[in-house]
Amino acid sequence: MVKKHARRAAPHVWLFVLGALACAGALAATYYVFVRTTTGQFADESAWREAEVADNLRGPVLQFLDNLPLFSVIIAAVVVLFVTLGRRRWAAAAIALGTVAAANLTTQVTKTLLLDRPERGVPTLDFNSLPSGHTTLAASAAAAVFLVVSPRWRPFAAAAGGAYSVAAGVATFVNLWHRPADIVAAYLVVAVWTMIGGVLIMRTGNSWNVWSGYGEHWASSRWWPGLCWIAGLGGLSACAGLYYYAQLVGPAPIPGTGTHPLFFWSGLSLIVGVGFAISGLATGLFGFEARRRR
Repeated sequence: MVKKHARRAAPHVWLFVLGALACAGALAATYYVFVRTTTGQFADESAWREAEVADNLRGPVLQFLDNLPLFSVIIAAVVVLFVTLGRRRWAAAAIALGTVAAANLTTQVTKTLLLDRPERGVPTLDFNSLPSGHTTLAASAAAAVFLVVSPRWRPFAAAAGGAYSVAAGVATFVNLWHRPADIVAAYLVVAVWTMIGGVLIMRTGNSWNVWSGYGEHWASSRWWPGLCWIAGLGGLSACAGLYYYAQLVGPAPIPGTGTHPLFFWSGLSLIVGVGFAISGLATGLFGFEARRRR
């Protein structure tokens, strides 16, 4: 008996367009708030200076960062190659690799040619470092895997990829390579291109972008997006609460000289919150837009 399918994949293209525009808007807001305003620069710089509290982690973290580009390339290449050869998803592989290339090119061009870091009276480095290149590479590799796997694997791929991306972002932060806003911006760059690549993959891969919904397989359990949302909303709530408390007790006049590293923990929570919230959103959108088996 031939199984029938309802509708075509990605019937609401406007949702992907809206998602891409929302992420681009959030990216612009991140740059404006944390780079172009005195308050944002102070909070971001304070978080970066206070990351010295994680000094004992710097050895293992540095080793992870040194291997991060290789890890990311291997992860993406192995999965994309397996899917391409095993499932004959040639168009999907090309689009996923194009998404990776576009995200990383966007980060480098944006960081070096388009954005600057104005003087706002905050003691800080005088060059722009937003978005983070290492984080973009890690997150785009995770996005490539998410895009090429079948819908029933995407909830797990989103959670695992989100965890990998967050680990990469936290590593660059703890090792004093980037400020929290740089990492958040990298997530948003990748999110923009994932929306664009996603609608192309669904429209060109209508035959395999189909599933029976959550629960048909262990990888499509509702636990995966649930965990993403718990970590995402928890991180964002903790970020807001810690920042509010830092303002309540009064921040130090110079970044990094406070008694308690409240900005560090707030920045760390922001990285976790944004990384996992994007994973949760991607799971919901791509699951909703995949075709359903009848």
